[in-house]
Amino acid sequence: MKELVVKEIEKHIDLSKKEIEDLIEIPPSKDLGDYAFPCFILSKTMKMSPDKIAIDLSKKISSKSFESVVSKGPYLNFFLNRNALSSTILSEILKKKEKYGSSNIGKGKTIVIDMSSPNIAKPFGIGHLRSTIIGDSVSNLCKFNGYKVVKINYLGDWGTQFGKLIVGYKKFGSESKLKKDPINHLLEIYVKVSSDESLEEASRQAFKELENGNPKYLSLWKKFKSLSLKQFNEIYKILGTNFDVISGESLYNKKMSFVIKDLEKKGLLQKSDGAMIVNLEKYNLGVVLIQKSDGATLYTTRDLAAAIDRRKKYKAEYLLYEVGSEQRLHFRQMSKILELMGYTWAKNIFHIDHGLYLGKDGKKFATRKGKTVFMSKILKETIALAKKEISKREKLPSKELEKRALIIAKSAIFYGDLKNYRSNDVVFDIQRFLDFEGNTGPYLLYTYARASSILRKVKKNKTSFKINEISDKEKEIILLLSQFPNIVSSAYEKYSPNLVANYAYEISKNFNEFYHSEKVIGSESEAFRVSLIRAFSQILKNSLSLLGIQTLEKM
Repeated sequence: MKELVVKEIEKHIDLSKKEIEDLIEIPPSKDLGDYAFPCFILSKTMKMSPDKIAIDLSKKISSKSFESVVSKGPYLNFFLNRNALSSTILSEILKKKEKYGSSNIGKGKTIVIDMSSPNIAKPFGIGHLRSTIIGDSVSNLCKFNGYKVVKINYLGDWGTQFGKLIVGYKKFGSESKLKKDPINHLLEIYVKVSSDESLEEASRQAFKELENGNPKYLSLWKKFKSLSLKQFNEIYKILGTNFDVISGESLYNKKMSFVIKDLEKKGLLQKSDGAMIVNLEKYNLGVVLIQKSDGATLYTTRDLAAAIDRRKKYKAEYLLYEVGSEQRLHFRQMSKILELMGYTWAKNIFHIDHGLYLGKDGKKFATRKGKTVFMSKILKETIALAKKEISKREKLPSKELEKRALIIAKSAIFYGDLKNYRSNDVVFDIQRFLDFEGNTGPYLLYTYARASSILRKVKKNKTSFKINEISDKEKEIILLLSQFPNIVSSAYEKYSPNLVANYAYEISKNFNEFYHSEKVIGSESEAFRVSLIRAFSQILKNSLSLLGIQTLEKM
């Protein structure tokens, strides 16, 4: 419906469609209309006051899609025609179904997204959960807008920490402990070696030998990686997360020489205390270490090689990196170096950053009384709490209980995160996330199930409907449904799934108000209201799908 407003205004003023779209507002009160256009910007070119411009435009604009177009001070206010709005929107949603709100702007183009990326031989961290959840949702938004998406799980499987693990395993390792509980045992080894300064030089040397292809060290490294991936995959299975490519920093161990040679050829590489650097101080980006004095490489070098490789291999339009906010400088440095190397596509590298998870006390959630937080344990605890909550309401067969508990637990965690702007820190409060009331995932699932319950009671499955008088609550829901394509477009452009999450909550609140005040089955407007509920259910399902949340027909 916003498009109708834009189209009408465009006929009478000298602004582009995009400029008009960006200026249009939703008034704070329904008494002021459904959409409003501020006329301040026109005052200078039209040589008259914005109030007078609004009055003149209100007289020129007329359309059957509007009940009225009135001026209010410097604003032009649009009141949409309820019947025309309802007929157009409901028919379009029911026709397009799961494709409603999608677009083809990315047709024929590829986006590569680097996401999740846990570190081998370390626990799957809570920060990696954020990267996985947000990365999945951003991927869904890109696909919904027509892009081919390549999801890469770029593992932290290379670096000096593996020198420490090799030295530590030879000194403290146990084969039986490694098989029984690999992550815990490797973490225990890493902590021991890191706290012993006398092992520092041996660790550096071990990693250098690993880089040079020492067969015994490579064999240990492969074992650590295989066992870690097995545990990570258990978490991905619960989350329902799949990747197109599972890669890692190690892939570029033998592919970095061309980056170093190219940097040298273009006069970007400098020597500093035996190490090789790129100086970006004149861009306020500091100094970037490319190669250590002993010849060992760093993750920046590997990331440069990876970016060039991905662009070439996938012909990617955009390279996205869903990684914590603490890496902002790294990605700014990487993009600048690629730009200086002559890669014009460096401007299409985007760091989709996220904040921290905090505990209820507002402190970093990374540890509990000094103990490492294991994601697998948190997921299992959440599923158990969901089962307990479901069992309070009804008794279900074991298989159905398991199924619902998993879907509800995931909705709680996913929505608990995604309703917040990704760069913000989030209080990780699973009890609150699992609440069936308020702004939570389970509340949205319950609302969807409530709508499904009404639709199951419909005796005649009519696709046509007659519009009589439309109530304010019905109009409000329809107007919200009409905004879905714009919400999706904005969420994609800003890589901000929270816009879809907040929208899903808004339409759910409005539906529940409608549910409590309007009779559906057996009313004079039954066919229309059933169609309204079908359209609402479809849009809520579309919204939740973009967030990676599966719906339930019954709760």
